[in-house]
Parts: sequence; structure tokens; C-alpha cells
Amino acid sequence: MKNINMPEVVAEVQAAFERYEHALVSNDVQVLDELFWRSPHTIRYGATENLYGYDEIQAFRAARPSKGLARTLTRTVITTYGHDAATANTEFWREGSDRVGRQSQTWLRTDDGWRVVSAHVSLMAVPA
Repeated sequence: MKNINMPEVVAEVQAAFERYEHALVSNDVQVLDELFWRSPHTIRYGATENLYGYDEIQAFRAARPSKGLARTLTRTVITTYGHDAATANTEFWREGSDRVGRQSQTWLRTDDGWRVVSAHVSLMAVPA
């Protein structure tokens, strides 16, 4: 496939990803809601929840506790496919936790900008 990781597209997705991360750890629900595609086709599988459609994702964000959100990212990999599609994958650590988190997102360029169309968060024991 041609046009994998064109620098200007990677920079755009990196900026959207960083904006999402900042909103996540600061519990900026308005920005988090903005960065998900407003569609019944959007899916987010969380560590403890399965959310189908933008409305379920938005309701989850509104009800989620705002404490203990700080985390450290490692091994973030952003891959872009052409001008309009990308994936972002990262591992994360929270202080005092004995588990490592894994987050994957599929991003799509829409008329409103880059939006998450699918996301998955999971936790696993720290490898020995």
C-alpha cells in the first residue's frame, strides 16, 4: 500500500492523539466527546465496559469518576494509511498499579477533523 505514514498526516494524527490524551487525564469531557465520531457505528471497549454508539460513549464519560486518571504512556505507535485513516496504539502505567494498560484507537478524518471511530482499552498483569 502506498502512502503509509506520510509525515504531514502522522503529525495531524499525533496532534489529535495528544489532544485526546490531555483531555483524558484532565477529564475534559467536552473534548473527549468531540474527538469521538458522533455515530451509532462508533465502538469503545473499555477495561470494564462495552459501549456501542456515540450516545453510550458520551453517557459513560459523563458518569465516570474524575480522580486517578493520571498515567504514563509508553510504546505509542501511530500508523497512518493514506490521508484519511490511522491507528494509534499505546501502553500506559498508573502509579501504584500492578497492571499495564493497553489502548488502541482507529482514527478517521471526517468533515469535522480527526475522530476516533473505534477504541479498545484493556489491562494485564505486568510482565515478569
